[in-house]
Formats: sequence, C-alpha cells, structure tokens
Amino acid sequence: MFINSQYFIYMIPAFILMALTSWYVRATYARWSRIPARSQMTGYQAAQRLIERGGLYNIQIEGTAGNLTDHYDPRRKTLALSRGVAESASVASLAIAAHELGHALQDKEEYFPLRLRSALVPMVQIGSNFGWVLIIIGLFLSYSGMALGVDIAWLGVAAFAGGAVFALATLPVELNASKRARQLLADTGLIQGEDEQRGVNNVLNAAALTYVAAVVVAVLQLLYYVSLVGGLGRRRR
Repeated sequence: MFINSQYFIYMIPAFILMALTSWYVRATYARWSRIPARSQMTGYQAAQRLIERGGLYNIQIEGTAGNLTDHYDPRRKTLALSRGVAESASVASLAIAAHELGHALQDKEEYFPLRLRSALVPMVQIGSNFGWVLIIIGLFLSYSGMALGVDIAWLGVAAFAGGAVFALATLPVELNASKRARQLLADTGLIQGEDEQRGVNNVLNAAALTYVAAVVVAVLQLLYYVSLVGGLGRRRR
C-alpha cells in the first residue's frame, strides 16, 4: 500500500542522505576529538567557564548517556554533556560544549526562533503520532471503496507536514548557536591558533549539515506522501 514508484524517487535519496550525513559527522568528530586543545580544558570545564562568561548562573551541567547526545534543555535550564565531551580536552569537545551554551544564551535572550521552535514542539508531536495513523486509515478506507478515505489521508499529510515545518524552524536556531559558539571560544581564549579554529569550524559545520539534511529529508518524506495520496485521489476519480 505504501510502496510505489515514487517511493524510490523520494525515500531512497532520503535514506542515502541520512546515512552519508551521519557518517560525515561522526568522522569529523572522531578526527577532532583526537586533537587536544592548547587550553587543556575539558568540555565540562569549558562549559563552566562559558557559563560564568555569559552570566548564566541558573544553568546546571549534568551528564547524559550515549555519544553525541549533548543538548540544552530550556525547560529545566540544564546543559547535558555526554561523557566523551565532558571528560575530553579536545577541540571537538570544546566546540560541542560551546554550541550547547549558545542555546543557553538564546534562551536567556528569548531569541525568537528558539521560542518559535519550542512552540512548535506540541504540534509536531501530535502530527508525528496521528499523521501516520490518519494516512493509514485513509488509504485503507480508500482501497475499500470509501471516497472519504482520500480526505482523511490528506488530513494525515497535513499533520505530517508539521515535521517539515519544525525542521525548517530548527535550522536558524542551530546556525545561530554555532555562530555564538565560535565567538564564545574566541573571546575566552579557549581556542588558540588557526588550526584549532579550523577544527571548531569543521565540527560545527558538520553538525549544521545534519540540520540541513533534516530539512531535505523531511521535505522528501512529505513529497512522497503527497504523491502517494495525490495518486490515490486521481485513481478514485
């Protein structure tokens, strides 16, 4: 029911793009995680320094399981660092810690794109859960001969479109956090020399690429479901 010629046009490139992006990010991180920063500060120590520099005294640092799972939670005002970042004094660790502190600065300043993304979260969660359900129900009813099925499927597509909107809204938030990270590291002297600056740029650019890829993948998924339901509607006519 879900597989047709359009699947290979939209979804296969999406899978390939996700795989290539994931490989590139991990390869870039692995390379620069082996390069020690001259400041000799770990990701945890750098985060503490940047918290003081930014006056973010309400921010708590905590650990999180996994690899490259670092994130900032604006609801709990916590900076979660993975063990590999928190305990390593590498160029990659400093770049990642500074990027997450960039989000904390956005939160402090009530940066509008961050507030917009946060506001979209409930809609995206509902759309992701119920969009699939509505599409499946709509396709099932349509193949059963009920014309109403197409309309229900279109409702599912509209709900699923929230994911593409969220991915698009996330992009400026992440790019701005990386811009702030570069400035923070330069101003505090945590990164020294052109080689370390190049490493920071490489790590942050690789991370940014994941969000660009997320937008492309979300749009390709949406286009696939549009083509699937649109083709169903044409057959019904």
